[in-house]
Amino acid sequence: MTKLFIPPHPPRRPKPVHTWRGFFGERARTAVYGWSQLAFDAWHINRVVLGHRVHVVLKPDWVQRVLLDNAANYEKPRLVKRILSPTIGRGLLSSDGELWRAQRKIVAASFTPPAVDALVPIFAKVGESLAAAWEPGMRDIAVEATTATMTVISEALFSGDRRLTSREAMDHITHAMEGVAEARIQVLLNMPLIPLTPRGRRGRRGQQYLRHTLGALVRERLSPGAPEDFVTNVIRALMDRFPREEALELAVDNAATFYLAGHETTANTTTWTLYLLSEQPELQQRVAEEAGAALSAGIDAGLPDRLPLLRSILEESLRLYPPVPRFDREAVAADMLGEHEVQPGDLVSIWPWIIHRHRRLWDQPDVFDPERFAAGRKDKRHRFQYIPFGGGPRTCVGARLAMAEALTILAIWLSRWRFGPAPGRHVQVSGMVTLRPKGGLPLLLERR
Repeated sequence: MTKLFIPPHPPRRPKPVHTWRGFFGERARTAVYGWSQLAFDAWHINRVVLGHRVHVVLKPDWVQRVLLDNAANYEKPRLVKRILSPTIGRGLLSSDGELWRAQRKIVAASFTPPAVDALVPIFAKVGESLAAAWEPGMRDIAVEATTATMTVISEALFSGDRRLTSREAMDHITHAMEGVAEARIQVLLNMPLIPLTPRGRRGRRGQQYLRHTLGALVRERLSPGAPEDFVTNVIRALMDRFPREEALELAVDNAATFYLAGHETTANTTTWTLYLLSEQPELQQRVAEEAGAALSAGIDAGLPDRLPLLRSILEESLRLYPPVPRFDREAVAADMLGEHEVQPGDLVSIWPWIIHRHRRLWDQPDVFDPERFAAGRKDKRHRFQYIPFGGGPRTCVGARLAMAEALTILAIWLSRWRFGPAPGRHVQVSGMVTLRPKGGLPLLLERR
């Protein structure tokens, strides 16, 4: 029997505080910090942030209208594009219209079910390599998970290019992600994107490192004998549709998009899942036994399907700590969301963090309960009540890869090691773009 466990979340005030408070202190560093208790009971919150009208939409029916039923009316906000442009340019994540459709069609070929199934042995090889190198004692699992997922993306999409898995690369990418907080404030104030703080300057250096490294990698793929991988295939397809220099720039944009999104979110999901299991030793033992049995049947495309208990735990982890806690759209034309009028240029903000913990959608929403995702129970939910990978046409193209990768690596690690909480460690949520444990996640490892 799993004991009742409420994992950590930021404190909630009884009532909202002024919007300007979001630009100072922890609220400026952690996206999910500062929400009031009322937000988790409301369907719609209307805010004005530095002159920008924002609709926080939490009712699944209205989320469905924004992401699916009337998706053409809701584009990526110009503000968000400006924040992301220095890192991922006009790649799949930050484009709209015909440019988005063209890129989606090109990259989707690398994420079909057969393509993902063929990668399971790579996931396993990476997981086994790391697990074999560990020694009993304390280890930062956030670092280990990031190392694993960066290596997977390098092997699966970039032919194992070592420039993408070095310690230097890991540090630069971390800084690039953390630098978004400063850029967000500058964009809202319509200021130039100039790094003003040490954090901002580290973020800028991280962006430059990423663009320079991937730019060199893309140019190298033009030489004879280039490896047949994701990047090479994307370059060829883009050059069939766009002028040469634009195609190469878009290739860098997409390489950056999939390198970042392909490892960061999966690393965090793996980390949070191990944290949750470290607090549930009996449940962890059951998962370890399931993993051992699944692995004994072979490391093949069917491995993720032989892990139903682990999958339910992973899905509950994605509910409590969604990889991307918020995403935004900008209205092109007027619309109605229920009784709320949306004007052209209004921002619509969708928060999986709040929707996944909403008191009108979930029983005991802050409690860790993998039984929510047991067979038969998922069918009773609204399809836009649980959106860890977004929804509608823009659902994350790599969702299947992320799930298969996390399940495979977790199965190997849990079958070989027991993960316990670090004595005296208080876990906190941190991050503006994705959700990480603040300061990493030290766990106590013991061989099984």
